[in-house]
Amino acid sequence: MAKPRATPLVWEKLSRVSWQSQILPGMMVIGLVILARVLGLFQELEWKTLDSFLRLRPAEPQDERLLIVGIDEADIQRAGVYPISDQDLALLLQTLAQNEPRAIGIDIYRDLPVEPGNETLANTLKSLPNVFGIEKITGGLVSPPPALPPARIGFVDFPLDQDGFVRRAYLGAWPPINHPDNGRFRFSLVLKLAEAYLAEAGLTLENGLQNPDNMRFGDTELFQFQPNSGGYVGADATGVQIPINPRSGKLPFQRVSMTDVLEGRVEARLIRDRIILIAITSLSVKDFVNSAAVNTDNPGLFYGVEMHAHITSQILSAVLDNRPMLRAWSDGWEYLWIVLWGGVGMLLVRYIARPSWYMLSVGLVGLGLAGLSLALLWLGGWWIPVVPTLIVFAVNGCVLPGFYLYDQMLRSCIDERQRVIEQTYDAIHNGPLQTLALLLRQKEQLDPPISARLENLNQELRAIYNRLLQESLPQEEQLQLGSQSVVDLRSPLHEVLYELYTETLRRDFPGFDSIKSKVVKFEPLQVEGLTSDDRRSLCRFLEEALCNVGKHAVGAKQITVLCLATEAENLIRVEDNCKAGKDLSNQNTAGRGTQQALALAQRLRGTFQRSSYATGTYCELRWPLQISKHWRRW
Repeated sequence: MAKPRATPLVWEKLSRVSWQSQILPGMMVIGLVILARVLGLFQELEWKTLDSFLRLRPAEPQDERLLIVGIDEADIQRAGVYPISDQDLALLLQTLAQNEPRAIGIDIYRDLPVEPGNETLANTLKSLPNVFGIEKITGGLVSPPPALPPARIGFVDFPLDQDGFVRRAYLGAWPPINHPDNGRFRFSLVLKLAEAYLAEAGLTLENGLQNPDNMRFGDTELFQFQPNSGGYVGADATGVQIPINPRSGKLPFQRVSMTDVLEGRVEARLIRDRIILIAITSLSVKDFVNSAAVNTDNPGLFYGVEMHAHITSQILSAVLDNRPMLRAWSDGWEYLWIVLWGGVGMLLVRYIARPSWYMLSVGLVGLGLAGLSLALLWLGGWWIPVVPTLIVFAVNGCVLPGFYLYDQMLRSCIDERQRVIEQTYDAIHNGPLQTLALLLRQKEQLDPPISARLENLNQELRAIYNRLLQESLPQEEQLQLGSQSVVDLRSPLHEVLYELYTETLRRDFPGFDSIKSKVVKFEPLQVEGLTSDDRRSLCRFLEEALCNVGKHAVGAKQITVLCLATEAENLIRVEDNCKAGKDLSNQNTAGRGTQQALALAQRLRGTFQRSSYATGTYCELRWPLQISKHWRRW
């Protein structure tokens, strides 16, 4: 069998697929993607994408406004107390204070004394007004150092995402009901440190201008995290939260050890006018948070103090350096963005003529979309939906055309197979079957056994064609004529109707025996918008009308069959010259065939009439030419 011309011809057919047949599945894909996002099915993928985009950023300069003093394993071994005594902590604070830092944050719980030196530490904390301690107000509660007033206490809790990673930070929150002091709104350590630093520049903490619930320093408003911000769906947004935009680079902050400070190996300039964060940085203490957004050698293995430094730096950089904070569009704009790119995927197939160029275009547009999302995040801090947008674009741009292409190729193969069957049958029909027909016309001169065998041979050859045709056609495109004959409903409708007409008139009905004159006219019909079921119903209508002539018009001499299109409508009409014995226009006495014809006419927005007059009977169906454009678009 000859192979059909593959991709170019099939792709050309695909590009001419009706817009209605493309837009409905495309919009269904868009709707499903939006529904999946509303249900939160893409939430973790969007989190991971945000983490990856943040890690991919170029390294930023080190923030010289912060210094981390880590108490590592060597410091603990040197002190001889696990993890560090109050006396050593007091000495560290006194040494740092000599170089006039702007603020010192102690990221070490000190709700209980760690002797020796508890009294010394309490006196030191009271004497240094720029030192801040910590507390924990969610989960397992931890009280602040007793020596510090509430104004110099900040909590260090993090809101965790469902995957256990930290992507948001508290600026303030109300303690839970079980907290002994739950009537006072608390501020986080990072906000306390940023506030102390910015106070030197004359910037104080105020309510937002665009939203009074926001926090603001000068002209910089810290926009609150909302339950559906960015890729989040129904997140817990209690308190005042902001998304974390960590500083990029492997060494975003200077870090020294406690021993380096106590032994004078840290230059005064690294301490003066800086925010100092003191914390345990020993693996044995396990003060870690999970974060995949920070570009480190061990993603996920991240000290809590480093995250506090990132958040503090984020606030200072936004206020003093105009560094963008992470922001998200409103829900309406995000879903409009998804719909827009779903539409782009649907449009590409209609305007790119070559499949190779199409796949290249889809790939380039997809990369461009990802690049645009990355650029908006890097340059403006905008976190826009990436995962659902790429999915809806890829499905509408690649998967759906793939299905269309497969269907077109399958249809092309079926058409080619049918063409070969037709050619083979034509060769048999014009050769052996003609010789066989000549012999059958002379069967009176042949022995009866030979005549019977020739008749059987004739039927077997014709049955082969019908069987092959039936196997090659989809079930919904087949129309059975008689006991064995099958016709392809995808063929021109007037040809299908003519084949049905000739097959029906061969049937053994008394009304056909007397017919001497046949007026037959089969012309192309306007079939736009007709489904396979509509075509089958029209064929059955003509068959029913012809069978009624054969059964009831006994003695008719003439039959007229018209199938054609006028300027305004299509027409199928069957008329004979035998007057009926009853009033055929009475619908109350109509049979099953008449009821089906009336239902078909209503479906096609046409009219059906069956009536008798002085010289005969007629049965006709009319329906408008432009049915698909006016009322049955889908």
